[in-house]
Amino acid sequence: MPRPVTRPATGGDMLRLIREDGVATRAELGRITGLSRPAVASRVAALIRRGLVVERADGPSTGGRPPARLEFNAAGGAVLLANLGQSRGQLAVCDLAGATLARADGPPAEVSPGKTLPRLFEQWDSLLAESGADPSSIRGVGLGVPDAVEHVAGSWDAVEIGAPIAERFGVPAYLDNEVNAAALGEHQAHPGVGDMLFVKVSTGIGAGIIAGGRIQRGALGAAGEIGHIPVPAPGEAPCRCGNVNCVEAVAGGTALLARSPAEDLPALAALARAGDPATVALLRDAGRRIGEVVATAVNLLNPAVVVLGGDLAGADEPLIAGVREIVYQRATVLATRDLRIEPSRLGESAGLTGCAAMVLDRILSPDAVDAAAGA
Repeated sequence: MPRPVTRPATGGDMLRLIREDGVATRAELGRITGLSRPAVASRVAALIRRGLVVERADGPSTGGRPPARLEFNAAGGAVLLANLGQSRGQLAVCDLAGATLARADGPPAEVSPGKTLPRLFEQWDSLLAESGADPSSIRGVGLGVPDAVEHVAGSWDAVEIGAPIAERFGVPAYLDNEVNAAALGEHQAHPGVGDMLFVKVSTGIGAGIIAGGRIQRGALGAAGEIGHIPVPAPGEAPCRCGNVNCVEAVAGGTALLARSPAEDLPALAALARAGDPATVALLRDAGRRIGEVVATAVNLLNPAVVVLGGDLAGADEPLIAGVREIVYQRATVLATRDLRIEPSRLGESAGLTGCAAMVLDRILSPDAVDAAAGA
């Protein structure tokens, strides 16, 4: 059922009703908003002029003007996306529904932000040419980066990058932690799930928290840093954060590769799928260590689903079995009664999907649409 509009309805409200709720006729818009026919027609006409809505004939006329339906115009613009992990990245150009128009592998975020930006600009320009999208049609940019993003400052690794991106393309740019971006993507792939914990196990370990249908970033964007929670472990494993025996230092990809003949994480996962006994044991133990932290998070957050993503969290990986073993042992009976622990549904596409959702939810919100109309 379409959500009611409790204030005088604007063009942005009309777009929300058409885009999100499937309202398809002027008459229905008038009924929901209480606006007169001329007022509805004026707002709809403005959305059509801006390329956000199209009107299509709905069938043969039985006399008089043919009936018509209103539709959100996904082809009315494009967004630029980049999701950068510690070891690799992906870039894309998408339409206003999040459908990919062109995609390519991008630079990892190991290099400094100052060196990464020029490479991103160059690759985005190439993807725009490949996609056929007009550069003037760009409406926003979304970027996922490793570690916490300071939302107040709009910075990554203490370097301001939101403003240079916005200046380069003349549109708003939005940044978030790449694990949060993947959590947003997985949330799109789990309709009806309002509470989810997404855990990425790759070079490092991090989490994205969905509560009440919304991503939880914390006061300064640092929520979800579960990789830096200590776990019981033999000896002392130094962590990049300065502490010892953080779960990332014990069970993250870098730590596991140091104890394996594999050259990289995909090779490590391949050894596990081939049944190599030492690798299976290594990943099962890593899953148990990660499970210690996830069990605490389950008790604290009570998610409906825990989604495991990253190179080592495939459906047939021993790591996910280790996580399940400990979570169902350590978390409370009530918190685990209906809990599902499952691998990512989107795989490496989760980050780009989440970046698209992050941008589109903002630039197509009623307030943003109305502000752009008045600019």
